[in-house]
Amino acid sequence: MVTLVRKLDRRVINTAFGMVYGFALLMALFPPLYLAASGSTAAFLGIPWAIFYWIVNAALVGLALTALYVVEQIRGEGDD
Repeated sequence: MVTLVRKLDRRVINTAFGMVYGFALLMALFPPLYLAASGSTAAFLGIPWAIFYWIVNAALVGLALTALYVVEQIRGEGDD
């Protein structure tokens, strides 16, 4: 896996992570997605779906940032 990450072109990495961040941005800024979730009275793990929607969005961004950090460390591009 490490050798695969090292062989990838920087544009491929930027495109992949850009798509993940774009999806998270779409989730955060596109009102119909949130409005569809906020109208639901169902609870997931005791949390209303509208709140869980934002937790999922924040977790997606956090995991993507962590993954990008790991990829940059593997490629030797990270700051010390």
